Amino acid sequence: MTHPITPPPNLRKLWAQQAQRLTPHDINGWLDYVANQAAQWGADQELDACCEWFVRDWTDIETADNLRAARRPKPPSLKEQALAVLEEEPEDAKELIVFDTDQVNIIRRALEALPND
Repeated sequence: MTHPITPPPNLRKLWAQQAQRLTPHDINGWLDYVANQAAQWGADQELDACCEWFVRDWTDIETADNLRAARRPKPPSLKEQALAVLEEEPEDAKELIVFDTDQVNIIRRALEALPND
């Protein structure tokens, strides 16, 4: 008998196929990928069950929504990421501001997403 939070076989098969495509020659990479997907799936199942409990037993949709938002926050938008990079201040006010490659790429992607006026 499987535990109710055990991922179904079709999902495990899908994750194994995805892992093999992502890292064709890295069996440890496959295991890591499948384990991470299964852990996320299980956490999502548990969160869904908790939110459903709030709604079913307490008719508390707001708390369920707040719980979901707190446990699965949306990643910052590209605009928010770019602004955060630009808002970082150097420790010395006279210091030259230097961006690393990741920071430059965030700013570039944000600028490219802007409409051409």
